[in-house]
Amino acid sequence: MEHAAFDLTLIGLLALICQWLAWRLKLPAILPLLIAGIVMGPVTGLLQPDALLGDLLFPLVSLAVAVILFEGSLTLDFGDLRGHGHIVRRLVTWGALVTGIIAIVAARYTLGLSWEMASVLGAVLVVTGPTVVLPLLQTLRAREHLSQILRWEGILIDPVGAIGAVLVYEFVALGASNGAATYTLVLFAKTALIGFGLGGLGGYLWGCVLRHHWLPQRLHSFGTLMAMLTLFTLSNMLFHESGLLTVTVMGVWLANMRGVPTQQIIEFKETLSVLLISGLFILLAARLTTDQLAQLSWPAWAFLLILVGVARPLAVWVCTAGTRLNWRGK
Repeated sequence: MEHAAFDLTLIGLLALICQWLAWRLKLPAILPLLIAGIVMGPVTGLLQPDALLGDLLFPLVSLAVAVILFEGSLTLDFGDLRGHGHIVRRLVTWGALVTGIIAIVAARYTLGLSWEMASVLGAVLVVTGPTVVLPLLQTLRAREHLSQILRWEGILIDPVGAIGAVLVYEFVALGASNGAATYTLVLFAKTALIGFGLGGLGGYLWGCVLRHHWLPQRLHSFGTLMAMLTLFTLSNMLFHESGLLTVTVMGVWLANMRGVPTQQIIEFKETLSVLLISGLFILLAARLTTDQLAQLSWPAWAFLLILVGVARPLAVWVCTAGTRLNWRGK
């Protein structure tokens, strides 16, 4: 028990040191966090997340991602996207499609994966994600309209990528000859219905609770957290990975519902998100093994180079064609 308490405390202290170091050096916090996790995990073996948390590891990771996504979605005011909403829509649709196709082809010919495995990997890698984008934006200090575009894309693409990966996996697992296309479309419709239905209804009802002060103000943040986690868990029980869409819709609804006091909730969630993001990167990096790191040979680096140097620039070029963004913004 004392050993587990020490490890958890150590993760918190490492997270604080890494965040401070990133602030001093003006670096994205994820860089020192990843390095710390690798040093504590595969390099020294001082931190073993699976032994520390056991079966609770992935449920905790899942809940942490939900909190981070919800906190980000609470800041998504439709008014901030005037003149740029079409770029976000393109990035989470056509941009995801372009990125996925390039990733699939690259995985097939650089990593030697089968088309089926490459398709699943490509679906996963369309995600930029708030756990990465939001900390980067704190360091990059991009112009306001660019930050808003990236913030919206990073948050909205997370449930899109998660759901897409599940649907592609189900399609691949069934095989094209077993009615996989119809089954996949039914799953997509079910996911959209659950995500938008639960998220919209939950956002409206909880917005009423906050707006009419049916809960004391000191319980607003805690109550919102528990309402969100309850909907997330319920949504995932109804359909796997639909919870991310549910909490995103709920957060956007609350952010744009009139008369809902969200500032105190956002401040609480921001502090919680820093802790969760820091802990996630350290824990997940610590789960790597020396054998896995040794597999980072030239095909893996070539694959990464294609994602960064080809897939992302091409997706952005397609999605911003004909817009007012200059080449530097793109």
